[in-house]
Amino acid sequence: MMAAATQLADLLAEENAALAALDLPRVAAMLPDKQRATAELDAAQADSAAHAGDPATRLLAQRLLILAEQNRALLERAITVQGRVIAVIARAIPRAVTTPRYGLNGSLAHAGRPTAFAFSARA
Repeated sequence: MMAAATQLADLLAEENAALAALDLPRVAAMLPDKQRATAELDAAQADSAAHAGDPATRLLAQRLLILAEQNRALLERAITVQGRVIAVIARAIPRAVTTPRYGLNGSLAHAGRPTAFAFSARA
């Protein structure tokens, strides 16, 4: 169990460094290794009762908790930054250009929002 927990802790530390640098492609590439390390730790849990009182086990568990909390905060930050980037790009895309419309007198019609009919009709 100690080897599996150490491997997961090391992967979390590496992923946290990538998240801190906003190196999202590297973070995504690490996902299979992280999933494998998590599965190995889950499989090793059966042996954990024998090591529960061991000081090294407690230190490793504490390290994993700290790294997991940092990972959560860094992932939230990365998601927020990515959302902002997408919003900037979406706002930068020009609106669809429409063909010009002509009004009743032959001049270009107002390109803005059309006036409500009830307010533009004259009795």
